[in-house]
Amino acid sequence: MPLRTKGWSMFPEHHRAVADLLKKEKLHFTFQHADEETGHIKDRDTNVMGRFDCPNTKCTQKGWSSKKIAVWVRLYPGSRYNARVYNQRCKSCNSLGRPTLDDSYAERIAYRLKRWSDIKLEPPPYSGGNGKPHERDLCEGCKNGHCADGELEERMESFHF
Repeated sequence: MPLRTKGWSMFPEHHRAVADLLKKEKLHFTFQHADEETGHIKDRDTNVMGRFDCPNTKCTQKGWSSKKIAVWVRLYPGSRYNARVYNQRCKSCNSLGRPTLDDSYAERIAYRLKRWSDIKLEPPPYSGGNGKPHERDLCEGCKNGHCADGELEERMESFHF
C-alpha cells in the first residue's frame, strides 16, 4: 500500500521574506513550526500563486501553474503564526503535487499579520478571474474546508437566479 501524502505543506523557509515585509511597521512575529489545528486565536483562508510539479515520473503532465493555491493562515498567542499551504492533484494522474511558491506567499501572509495587528491597509489586488475555473476536486484546500475560492463558488451556487 503506498504511503499517504499529507494534503498540505508548511514553508518556514519563507519566514525571512515575511519578516522583511513587516519591518516597516516594526512588527515582529515568529513562525510556529508545530502544525496545530487548535490553540490559534485568529485564522483566515486565502490563496497565493505558484507552480506544482507532478511527482509521478511516468505522468506526461510535468507540472502546472496555479493562481489559486489555498492557504490557511493562523495566529497563535505570543506573536506566532503559521500557514498551511494546500497541495493540488495532477489533472492527468491524480498524484499529489507540492507547490513552489512565488512572492505572493510572503506578501499575503505579511498583509494578514498587519491586518491582525490593526494596521490599516488597502486590500491586495485580486488576481483571479482571468485563468481557468477552479477545480475543486483537485484542490486539497477545498477537500479540507480551507479554500477561499472553493467557498466562494459554493456560496454562488446556493443563489437561485
